[in-house]
Amino acid sequence: MRDRVRIAVLCSGGGTNFQAILNAADAGMIPDGEIKLVVTDHKEAFVLQRAARAGIKAEIADRKDVPDRAEREAKILKILKENQIEFIVFAGFMTILSENFVREYPNRIINIHPALIPSFCGKGFYGLHVHEAALRAGVKVTGATVHYVNEVCDGGQIIAQKAVEVKEGDTPETLQKRVMREAEWVILPEAVEKVAKKLRGV
Repeated sequence: MRDRVRIAVLCSGGGTNFQAILNAADAGMIPDGEIKLVVTDHKEAFVLQRAARAGIKAEIADRKDVPDRAEREAKILKILKENQIEFIVFAGFMTILSENFVREYPNRIINIHPALIPSFCGKGFYGLHVHEAALRAGVKVTGATVHYVNEVCDGGQIIAQKAVEVKEGDTPETLQKRVMREAEWVILPEAVEKVAKKLRGV
């Protein structure tokens, strides 16, 4: 049987989803994958501290230091290749990567989105904007989606979804926290293992 799949987590901010994956890995819930690398496009991202605490290598392709997207993308690709990464997890990663990048890792990149795709997704729908839109629309149920990444923003095949109730008096912030806790942190680690197992051919 081949070795465990080498995983990179790409993250721009606090890294709560990265932490959820780490916690699941520590609990033995991701037996077919191994987190080998964190890549961020923000040199002050808190995820770097999480990676350091966990003893996981971290690399930076900062948006301010490398403002040209194509150049930044090339740098990220080089980092991934140098570290022999086989599977990429977007966990709150704010750089939208090109079709050329996605082609390098077909069916090997997944993303977590804080809504039930096809609702509240696509360009401009990220972070609190998603939850603001859900509250504006008056939906009673929202949630999170893990999907494959392709050349269309939030357009890849869905791997997993989990619904979360929208409660009376919710703010974008309270809704965001509930979606993270009840959906994102649950389905993302499960999807990581599901895809890793498939790639490993188990």
